[in-house]
Amino acid sequence: SQQIQFADDMQEFTKFPTKTGRRSLSRSISQSSTDSYSSAASYTDSSDDEISPREKQQTNSKGSSNFCVKNIKQAEFGRREIEIAEQDMSALISLRKRAQGEKPLAGAKIVGCTHITAQTAVLIETLCALGAQCRWSACNIYSTQNEVAAALAEAGVAVFAWKGESEDDFWWCIDRCVNVDGWQANMILDDGGDLTHWVYKKYPNVFKKIRGIVEESVTGVHRLYQLSKAGKLCVPAMNVNDSVTKQKFDNLYCCRESILDGLKRTTDVMFGGKQVVVCGYGEVGKGCCAALKALGAIVYVTEIDPICALQACMDGFRVVKLSEVIRQVDVVITCTGNKNVVTREHLDRMKNSCIVCNMGHSNTEIDVTSLRTPELTWERVRSQVDHVIWPDGKRVVLLAEGRLLNLSCSTVPTFVLSITATTQALALIELYNAPEGRYKQDVYLLPKKMDEYVASLHLPSFDAHLTELTDDQAKYLGLNKNGPFKPNYY
Repeated sequence: SQQIQFADDMQEFTKFPTKTGRRSLSRSISQSSTDSYSSAASYTDSSDDEISPREKQQTNSKGSSNFCVKNIKQAEFGRREIEIAEQDMSALISLRKRAQGEKPLAGAKIVGCTHITAQTAVLIETLCALGAQCRWSACNIYSTQNEVAAALAEAGVAVFAWKGESEDDFWWCIDRCVNVDGWQANMILDDGGDLTHWVYKKYPNVFKKIRGIVEESVTGVHRLYQLSKAGKLCVPAMNVNDSVTKQKFDNLYCCRESILDGLKRTTDVMFGGKQVVVCGYGEVGKGCCAALKALGAIVYVTEIDPICALQACMDGFRVVKLSEVIRQVDVVITCTGNKNVVTREHLDRMKNSCIVCNMGHSNTEIDVTSLRTPELTWERVRSQVDHVIWPDGKRVVLLAEGRLLNLSCSTVPTFVLSITATTQALALIELYNAPEGRYKQDVYLLPKKMDEYVASLHLPSFDAHLTELTDDQAKYLGLNKNGPFKPNYY
């Protein structure tokens, strides 16, 4: 089993700047009565003087210590959060009901690395209800809701995650999920590709047992295609990111609702008449632009793809190069999935109090590392808000240190996450139960039939009634009455 080389190996994908030359990240913010129990101002915000969860000896009420969370005593709060999320995730609950008799994931040992929030907890518990055993870590050092992680640990899930991990903690948590005596994973659920990367780097033998990888982010999928091209992907992988039920809903509608939430909570900015540049007009960019335009902002778009650029023009946005507008804009938002989209040169030319943030998965879009230099002063203003001050007194407002804005600074709508989570669950079931040889060592899209099934599970929430084709109509269109109604490439 060959060691795998990713682009510049770790360096390209390193998600977290090192903790040097600035005050501790985890300054506890004073809790006021208006704080919501969201991942933004989590009930469990960490404070400086506490010992690391890795040093603590904790056990749940059943005496198990097979987890590492901030504080197991918060499990009750977390359980309440999960129960609230379940109200809006009816599709997962109906999957549980349908599978009470047969357990489609019986014998599945799933190791997962996703955001750990009340919504993903509903997914994890659904997988357990379908028969799987799960070990879980967080794919982002800020998005974990500590009380939810505690509730999962109390329920018996081996979860290793807390809000405000260091980079070392991050990889340690992933390692604890994979490297276990007497337990070997046979499925991977990943968000961002870090777990898959770690297994390749450290435990390539694990892949002998793995039946498949399910990946849900642009970044992670990109890394899978790189592996596949190099002939180094040794198990089938399901690209959930590009399935319609993820792209059109999570990326578009979710970002349309959460971009404003994240910006308002951190900066209280007024959008009417503000000049905003959105880098990238994919699904995430489309969602962000629609929301900003609705509030009366003047929106510019940067794009490399002529098709997306033309869509932006048709939607009424000016398509520009970042360097053309960087001096005049009030807000810069990246959503490209690329790296170094906003460079130090751009940051130097920004006007005073320009707000800079990222809506893409990885924190490489804004070159934050270039700002950690002696001549610039970093001032932590409140949780997830830093002012970076230039020698002449100009300041740039950086949100979540260039990480995912909506998950770091606000919450995302539960209902949308239900759609994505149901898609992930079905992808796991599909790969786990696929007969030998159906899937080769390649990257696949979820079969369209399953996309349509995910959508149909969510229609009852709206009391929506589908029309059925008559035999004659079905024949005329050349379709099966029960679908799939769309071609695979849709």
